[in-house]
Amino acid sequence: MVCSTASPARASSGTTQVAIVALPPVSMSGVGPIVDALNLANEIDGRALYRWRVGSWDGRAVPLAGGAQWAADFAFDERFDPRFEETPDWLVVVSEGHRPFAEQQGCLAALARIAPRTPRVIGIHHGAWWLALAGQLSGYRVAANWETYQQFAERFERSIVTQQIYEIDRDRATCAGGQATLDFMLAMIGRDHGPELAERIADALGASTLRSGEERQRIPFVTAPGERHPRLNEALKLMEANIEDPLTSDEIAALAGVSRRQLERLFRQYLNAMPAKYYLGLRLAKARSLLQRTSQSVVQISLACGFASAAHFSNAYRERFGVTPREDRRNWIERQQPDAPGRG
Repeated sequence: MVCSTASPARASSGTTQVAIVALPPVSMSGVGPIVDALNLANEIDGRALYRWRVGSWDGRAVPLAGGAQWAADFAFDERFDPRFEETPDWLVVVSEGHRPFAEQQGCLAALARIAPRTPRVIGIHHGAWWLALAGQLSGYRVAANWETYQQFAERFERSIVTQQIYEIDRDRATCAGGQATLDFMLAMIGRDHGPELAERIADALGASTLRSGEERQRIPFVTAPGERHPRLNEALKLMEANIEDPLTSDEIAALAGVSRRQLERLFRQYLNAMPAKYYLGLRLAKARSLLQRTSQSVVQISLACGFASAAHFSNAYRERFGVTPREDRRNWIERQQPDAPGRG
């Protein structure tokens, strides 16, 4: 099975040109919501609002989960030529897992070359990983998928990693993927052409409720049933539910129905971290989100995230992120200014 990719609508001077780069692994449910939303925007409005092409890293058809393929319109490597009447207005990178491949350096080189010249650069699901590896998300808010939230936050410390379903930050946007992809696409179309069009697209797709980017991912830090050990999932839920009054490792183990030694073994096996360190990461991530999104004082945030004193909080925060909480908040406020540089 080969799926057609090109938009049926003819581009016009007012058309937003969209380059979609699909990197394996990816599924129909990963690419489909992007194309469906753009296609319906054209059909409902009656004008060519969007024109899109789908590309792969080598120009060959994109293999999809289940054995299908999505025909590629271009190769996204160091020789990448947009092949549009105009330079793309949106560069969308979509992937459902970060799976390195032999020629990835060419793909990353293309991202590093094209992204700074593109008005809107978007990472869907693990597309955010590829953008971050190409140095394109430093200083930006990033909605990292819950499966790899902690790993992303630790690896890309200059990004402001959140638990939201999507983030739109200046000329960068990221989405956690899954069902949130449609929410994100409708938000983007609504920003371009008004909420009424977005609502009509949602109605056509049977989406009864549109979620905003302020909504948290449904299962942050916790895996779906069956993917990891159920006792580990229970421990993660306990940590997430007890940020303000942290539990000890012994308390978590007892409530999860395992010994402390078993708990440590599960964390090492599945998360490559000790429980206490992982728990601290969750609390600091929550603190960083509060620093960016609220006007609470550093003392209030430290207490809300389970730190006994502001000094202890500040030291732990600096060790994790390289700056103190006050410095991080000040830097973030400066980045929000209209004339702030687009990337750090």
